[in-house]
Amino acid sequence: MTLTTRIRAALVGATVTTLAATGVLLAPTGAQAAPDPGAAPPPGANDFSCRPSKAHPFPVVLVPGTFESRLKNWSTLSPVLADAGYCVFALNYGETDGVYATGPIGASAKELDAFVDRVLRRTGARQVAIVGHSQGGMMPRQYLRFEGGRNEVRQLVGIAPSNHGTQGLITPAPDGGEPPSSSSCKACEQQQAGSPFLRRLNEGGDILRARKPERGPYYTVISTRYDEVVTPYESQYLAGPARRVTNTLIQDVCPADPIEHDQAPNDPVVHAIVLDALSHKRAPGDPTPSVDCTSALG
Repeated sequence: MTLTTRIRAALVGATVTTLAATGVLLAPTGAQAAPDPGAAPPPGANDFSCRPSKAHPFPVVLVPGTFESRLKNWSTLSPVLADAGYCVFALNYGETDGVYATGPIGASAKELDAFVDRVLRRTGARQVAIVGHSQGGMMPRQYLRFEGGRNEVRQLVGIAPSNHGTQGLITPAPDGGEPPSSSSCKACEQQQAGSPFLRRLNEGGDILRARKPERGPYYTVISTRYDEVVTPYESQYLAGPARRVTNTLIQDVCPADPIEHDQAPNDPVVHAIVLDALSHKRAPGDPTPSVDCTSALG
């Protein structure tokens, strides 16, 4: 079975409305249906009776990308993590005119802060691990830096994150119409490379100074050479010492993997890299973890 077939098969049965063709920074193609199928959590997520185990002490919080719901973004990774023994949680955030993850990123970071506080309170855990896609891999850094999250997060794993913005298209006109205004997708404007928001976020360095190094936060970035949205893909990387930061290129792990931006969270190779990163309690993930590429891409 090819990778494309595996991805399509994994997504069958997810009752979602597909938004823009390539995810994080592309414009939605129409109004979201009501009732909203994306409001539901993905399989395996948001069981607030879950108690972290000694083997997996940090609940995993999944943060979707721009225009994405938690259900669409995490319908395949969430059950993988739950089956591996993690307590898994996922949120929607930044809703503007019925479209998720389009509001001001600073306000979205406050929503993430409140959600993490709820997860910690209900599970009894001291810290969480965050796995985010695209804007969802970058926005938590706003929460870490400006919303008091540095002591609440052990791991931040970004899948194709917009850490330094994109030099590509932000909001092309849908179906030949007018481009959406910045008021309908403030997050798109803020993810433009060189934006005032990103200059402030990255001022003084990409990562936080560790007050208690043994408690993190540790950072793992997972990128694909074939990213057509957050470009150039190297802009996703974070600068920092190897004991705190790992930047992993998917094709360095499995050279034949053709995965692009939008489907990266559904890629079995990415799943394996995420699991590796989460297994490190006092370090970021391995730069090139051992992955059975034949099985993952078969």
